[in-house]
Amino acid sequence: VQLQASGGGLVQAGGSLRLSCTASGRTFSNYAMGWFRQATGKEREFVSAISRGGAGTSNADSVKGRVTISRDNVKKAVYLQIDSLKPEDTAVYYCAADFNPYVSPSTLPNDYDYWGQGTLVTVSS
Repeated sequence: VQLQASGGGLVQAGGSLRLSCTASGRTFSNYAMGWFRQATGKEREFVSAISRGGAGTSNADSVKGRVTISRDNVKKAVYLQIDSLKPEDTAVYYCAADFNPYVSPSTLPNDYDYWGQGTLVTVSS
């Protein structure tokens, strides 16, 4: 699976962004999809994930109530809507694919098999 993330940019605190990740290659609907982020000097951390069919989702406590993850298996895409952005949301955001048959998507980076190149989100105060 090849993944391409997009939608990052510079936004003021309190604003919103919608990140997109498109896939090519293997059957997209076989994969749970996740979003992770990595700020400068910090480890990569989990943000949000969605199961194969979209029935199961999981969000990190740091973004709970501010993010919505969704997917379109026909378009082979996954989306992350982030609202009420904060300066601490500044990071490179990565999408990833996990060949996971379970309803509950994994929050662990090591469970994900394929990664996109990342898109930079910068939130100004």
